Amino acid sequence: MKRRHFLSLMGVAAVSACAPSGSKDNKGSEAALAGSISGHKFPELGFAYDALEPYIDTKTMQLHYDKHHRGYYRRFMAAIKGSELEKMPMHRIFAHISQYDDSIRNNGGGYYNHALFWENISPDGGKPSARLLNALVKNFGSFGEFKAEFSSAANSHFGSGWAWLYMDSDKNLSVTSTPNQDNTLMDVNPEKGIPLLALDVWEHAYYLKYQNLRRDYVDDFWNVLNWKTVSKRWEKAHKGEWKG
Repeated sequence: MKRRHFLSLMGVAAVSACAPSGSKDNKGSEAALAGSISGHKFPELGFAYDALEPYIDTKTMQLHYDKHHRGYYRRFMAAIKGSELEKMPMHRIFAHISQYDDSIRNNGGGYYNHALFWENISPDGGKPSARLLNALVKNFGSFGEFKAEFSSAANSHFGSGWAWLYMDSDKNLSVTSTPNQDNTLMDVNPEKGIPLLALDVWEHAYYLKYQNLRRDYVDDFWNVLNWKTVSKRWEKAHKGEWKG
């Protein structure tokens, strides 16, 4: 039986998910909502909304970050308020996600996945480190084959979801996709491991610019991929220093 968290949403529903990033009222509301919770913070965006033009347009970035992601965060915080999950790291929550209410799975996944996605993109992402590049070649045959497999996972995924590069328990690199807001840390996912690279293939991530042309969006994603953060994440995972 799932542990259900019938928690009051009073006061939370009044908090708008549409306030612009950086407003004092917006940050104050989130601070009050989070209380003394350690680790569950809404991340700052490390670049301006227009920094990824022309590959990801300004309006999409604003809506995606300030409405969609912020909405997932607020609903997740409301769902765990008063429970043992308030101070539990996300990877531990995901390891037992099947025990919790769907609101925690969906909104917790949406909060975490988007935080990783923002780390994965940048106007000056560079190239994978030499060590990561060697690992990609070892696991996929070549960098081009990795890129083709990852793009295929993103393009062929039916409906809303995510494409992932992840490291499994044997330190091998693999590519997969997950539905909705699931990820490779969740016990409900058959392919498990530490997520290194995430690509959002929900329509809200690209429809304003690309309409139904997901393939074009995926192709352009490679122009803004922040290999610096992906490489650092892989190094920590490979050394056993990853903490979620």
